Order: sequence, then C-alpha cells, then structure tokens
Amino acid sequence: MKILYYDCFAGISGDMNLGAMIDLGIEKEYLINELLKLKIEAEYDIKIEKRSKNGIHGTKVDVILNNSFMDNHGNEHQHEAHHHSHVHSHQNTHNHAHRNLKDIEEIIKTSDLSEAVKELSLDMFMKVARAEAKVHGKDLYDVHFHEVGAVDSIIDIVGAAICIDYLKPDKIMASPIEVGGGFVRCAHGFMPVPAPATTEILRNIPIRSDIAPYEMTTPTGAAIIASNVDEFKDKLDFTIEKIGYGLGSRDLDIPNVLRVYIAKEKTNEGFK
Repeated sequence: MKILYYDCFAGISGDMNLGAMIDLGIEKEYLINELLKLKIEAEYDIKIEKRSKNGIHGTKVDVILNNSFMDNHGNEHQHEAHHHSHVHSHQNTHNHAHRNLKDIEEIIKTSDLSEAVKELSLDMFMKVARAEAKVHGKDLYDVHFHEVGAVDSIIDIVGAAICIDYLKPDKIMASPIEVGGGFVRCAHGFMPVPAPATTEILRNIPIRSDIAPYEMTTPTGAAIIASNVDEFKDKLDFTIEKIGYGLGSRDLDIPNVLRVYIAKEKTNEGFK
C-alpha cells in the first residue's frame, strides 16, 4: 500500500507543501505546466530553489505576485501576510485581494485541469471558506476572503491537488499538526495563534503547540491536511521509500521544514 505521510513537526503552509512535493520528486516543470491550466499566469511567478535550513537540504517555493498596488496618492505599498509577500493590484478587473469563493470556483471549473484535480481543489477551498465564514459570522459567499482570494492561495491549493493527484497514494497519513503560538497580525488586527480560521479547519484533528511563539500552520496548510489526510498517527510502522523537505520562511532553533514521505505499509502479506 502506497502511503503519503505528512510529518508536520514544524507545522505546514501552502508553500512548504509545494516545496516538499517537488523535493519528493514531482517534476517542477510538471507542476508549473499544470498550473498554467488555470489561465492566471500573468499574475504570478513561481520561484523554486534548493536551499538548506538548519542543516537540512530541501526545496523552497515562493509564489511572487506580479502586480504593484498603488494607493490613491500614487504611493507603492507592499502588504505582507501569512507566509508570502503579497503585492496587490487595484488596477485589475479581477482584483487579487477581492476574489471571492464564486470567482475561485469559476477559475477552477473553467480551467483545463482534470476533474479529479478540480474536485480536490474545490474541496480544500471550501474548507477555508467555511471556516472564514463561521469565524466572521457571515454567509459563505459574502465573506471578503483576503486569504482565499489571494493568487498565492489559489496556487498553493491547486498545486497541492495537482501533486496529490500525480502521486495517487492509496492512503494519506499525518503526524499531529504543530500550530505554534503567540499572536499574528492580520487584516483584523492581532489574532491568537492558531488563528481562528485555522482552529476551525483543524477541528477533530490532533494538534500540538509547543514549538515557537509564531504561526506555524496557516489556514491553507490546515486545509491541505483536513481535506486529504485519512489517518493521524505518530507511531510509524512502514517502510520509507522517498523523503522530501519543504522549507519554510522562518529561522528558528528547530528546522522550519515540512517533511513528507512516500512509504509502504505493512500488510498481512508483508510490506507491499
């Protein structure tokens, strides 16, 4: 049985997941070409490079948005959010920051991606959308989804679906999810970590919070886990075949990396 295992000892974000998947052996050209099927490539660039974090060699993925955001006075602003540098354009007819769930559903459904990838992507977006709607007390389609609407969230989530569909594991497993602690600044001011939307997405999922006073798991990372993982376990009883490391952006005492395995689980007939 082919297993994909997420070892989230330092949490998970969308970009860490893409890094780990490429490090695991998914061709970056394959991922980039599949993402072109969304037809929003004018809005972003993907930077993929091999790097080291605390002595661990892995892959770092950055989604870089192409447009500058000008305010009414003509000043250029750069807005930082969870784990990417966001640069938003207010000149676009489809404003990055203001895409809502309907817009995203439209982009995914009208893309040339396979039905399986579309379904997986929409399921993950729905997890984030439901959580944001619940936290803010709004209707699903009325929420102003800054996180969901940003182009990097689209790339992170659809990219995750493309990678999982490519690997086609029989089972997806994960460790308990490290969420971090402290407070994070967001559009609404300061929020406790894990952020309310992340907490909502991770309901009924084992979490840990003992690593660092930072946001270690983002809503996007939480949605990847919540939509795809079949079983959570710390004690491993499988044979590891491949290992991938996706590097995060933080410099901590512990390695800010997501580790993923392709493994075989022991069955009654031995390791299959």
